[in-house]
Amino acid sequence: MELMELIAPCHFGLESVMKREILDLGYDISSVEDGKVTFLADEEGIAYANLFLRTTERILLKIGQVHAETYDELFEATKALPWENYIPKNGRFWITKANSIKSKLFSPSDIQSIMKKAIVERLKSVYHVDWFPEDQEEYPIRVSILKDEVTIGLDTSGTSLHKRGYRKLTAKAPITETLAAALIMLTPWKQDRILVDPFCGSGTFPIEAAMMAADLAPGLSRNFQAEKWSHLVPKKCWQNAREDARDRIRHDIETDIQGFDIDGDIIKSARENARLAGVDQLIHFQQRPVKELSHPKKYGFLITNPPYGERLEDKEHLPELYRTLGERYRMLDSWSMYLITSYEDAERYLGKKADKNRKIYNGMLKTYFYQYQGPKPPKGKKEPLRR
Repeated sequence: MELMELIAPCHFGLESVMKREILDLGYDISSVEDGKVTFLADEEGIAYANLFLRTTERILLKIGQVHAETYDELFEATKALPWENYIPKNGRFWITKANSIKSKLFSPSDIQSIMKKAIVERLKSVYHVDWFPEDQEEYPIRVSILKDEVTIGLDTSGTSLHKRGYRKLTAKAPITETLAAALIMLTPWKQDRILVDPFCGSGTFPIEAAMMAADLAPGLSRNFQAEKWSHLVPKKCWQNAREDARDRIRHDIETDIQGFDIDGDIIKSARENARLAGVDQLIHFQQRPVKELSHPKKYGFLITNPPYGERLEDKEHLPELYRTLGERYRMLDSWSMYLITSYEDAERYLGKKADKNRKIYNGMLKTYFYQYQGPKPPKGKKEPLRR
């Protein structure tokens, strides 16, 4: 079976997590660059990657990589690619996104227009037509240019993969599902350890952790653009991947995953989101302010996304909030704490320097992932789970 190159974009700073996920799924990596990992897979790999990968925003089928410093070069290089292998005569195609960094070609609208014309010219000569109805399946194309190297891919996912389908109601400034999953994977947490999010909002950290614990594939409740491309990915591939995903779900596990928030309405939303995700029985949500954070057991994990003070009037409350979080954390015996925030004074008010600090871009927002690593439990003496 012929192998294709697939591109998995990810948050800048989390490429190592994405790489490990792909290797665990059984595919070989061909390159790792800032914000993306490219790997080799057959057509079934398109289905498996979309269904199972937790930390990527989408899966792109790589059409080609070309060098272009002028629009003429871009036109000719794009026209030379074998578009007829991917887009049928009646397919609807367009450049849905073009971004450019450190390159001579930098206008997204011009890049989109030139490349669309080039693809049309190629397909006109292959299909021997002068006009395309574009009235059947959609083939969105994404383009990224870095230092005049143009990477071109078909978007097999459609709607971004962070939209698992469970988050109908969200708190203010929610963290995306893909970023939450990646941050949990950066910690040593496993499903037999306690996890508490004291600022759980709409429940993303606890829900993603519970889905990992149950081995519940993140894409199982949604559809993907490439499901309509039966000439590229046969329906059997999607059926096999979904069947495999259903077989892997662990229905009999025990967990101690808890989400707290000061807002009672938000807690109701989190419970509903967990129900929609199919993991409500694995999470205990409770309305509770951070000043009441406590747990009787040892060796647990705090994993959280506390407020950063997005609005000016919120900033004045941050010192007290972070000071309280630091005090409550120090009262948790042998626990670890992992938190993502853009608040520059976080360590100062938490009262302790982090063991590790990782810079991560959450969209255009520069954030820090502070890692306070507690001791490992003695072998054979893990704290029993609550249930």
